[in-house]
Amino acid sequence: MSTNTSYLIRNAKPLGADTADILINDGVIVALGADAGAHPAAADATIIDAAGQIALPGLVDLHTHLREPGREDAETVETGTRAAAKGGFTAVHAMANSNPVADTAGVVEQVWSLGKRSGWVDVRPVGAVTVGLKGAQMSEIGAMADSRAAVRVFSDDGICVFDPLIMRRALEYVKAFDGVVAQHAQEPRLTEGAQMNEGEVSAVLGLPGWPAVAEESIIARDVLLAEHVGSRLHICHVSTAGSVEIIRWAKSRGVNVTAEVTPHHLLLTDELVKSYDPVFKVNPPLRTETDVMALRAGLADGTIDIIGTDHAPHPSEDKECEWAAAAMGMTGLETALSVVQHTMIETGLISWADFARVTSTTPAAIGRVEDQGRALAVGEPANITLVDADARWVVDPLAMATKGRNSPFKGLELPGKVTHVFFHGHLTVRDGELATPRITETA
Repeated sequence: MSTNTSYLIRNAKPLGADTADILINDGVIVALGADAGAHPAAADATIIDAAGQIALPGLVDLHTHLREPGREDAETVETGTRAAAKGGFTAVHAMANSNPVADTAGVVEQVWSLGKRSGWVDVRPVGAVTVGLKGAQMSEIGAMADSRAAVRVFSDDGICVFDPLIMRRALEYVKAFDGVVAQHAQEPRLTEGAQMNEGEVSAVLGLPGWPAVAEESIIARDVLLAEHVGSRLHICHVSTAGSVEIIRWAKSRGVNVTAEVTPHHLLLTDELVKSYDPVFKVNPPLRTETDVMALRAGLADGTIDIIGTDHAPHPSEDKECEWAAAAMGMTGLETALSVVQHTMIETGLISWADFARVTSTTPAAIGRVEDQGRALAVGEPANITLVDADARWVVDPLAMATKGRNSPFKGLELPGKVTHVFFHGHLTVRDGELATPRITETA
């Protein structure tokens, strides 16, 4: 077992509020406030001068693609969790579309064990809803829930669970252990051969369009199924104004639905596709400026509950090719905090306290991760991210910890820099660079 060191964080601003000191000892916050330095545990503590930096609960991502097992050329649990730590995360949920698919207890336990061995963040595997992501037969949902990985989130992300009967059965099944089905909302018949958002830009470029209704129709169906069954439903990577309205309507009816938006859908539009640069090819596609503004408003008013990065690394040969042949997806773990600060905080739409809610507290609650997303308070686990909100940096994919170089923000100057990350009291990031992992066992 690793030994936690005491740390005294001085002059931080918890959730952007008044300056306070934070004392960490044995993985727990033991004192908070002006008198933290007088606590007995502070005598031997390492001093971290936060100098007015924002202190946040460690970020939690409900939507990460770590690719392992099977696509280690794109990412591994080790490289992906290094990227997560550098981005300020202390927990990630690894999506099921690996090879083999995470549709059995054995595969999710493998991913869980790899996360334990890496030690950079908590890795919570997401189990597939259907066998092989093929949409024909439900996977071993109960066995994955009962495994050491204790899976609580199930998704065929990358592919829609399009059969309404299977979707209903999955929603019914997960109720037994308070699980949630996370839907990739995409009607396959309406998006066959689609290359980008259907609209003015697709018409000009002559590329097959991806209509907003393909997403919205599945969301409408599934919130009605969730209401009928009385189960928890989560909508992945919401991308259209119409989707926001449907989710708002569902919540007004009391449907137990939550939703996420990606950082890239809060900033980028389909106008970028005019460059034909495959780095901008993603699923769901980049939409219009009207959609972007609706997504921002939905996140600000609580209709959209959380940020999900949809971190999707690819080997360079899968992205550096002609548009039609390129893989869909973008990296996001190391840029998420900055993009959200730029689009939501600097625009005055949300506060740092709101930021903690949408990037930590609520995703941890949706994923039922009990020791993450907790308040910065005495007695709580010391999962803490420090952010220099005044810093500016230019995105360089070659300098990132992820294997993926497919960042759509390359060359963009963004605000906010993660300086330190404490993972259960262990310092994984110091002065913006990776320090050491927290190894608790060889799982």
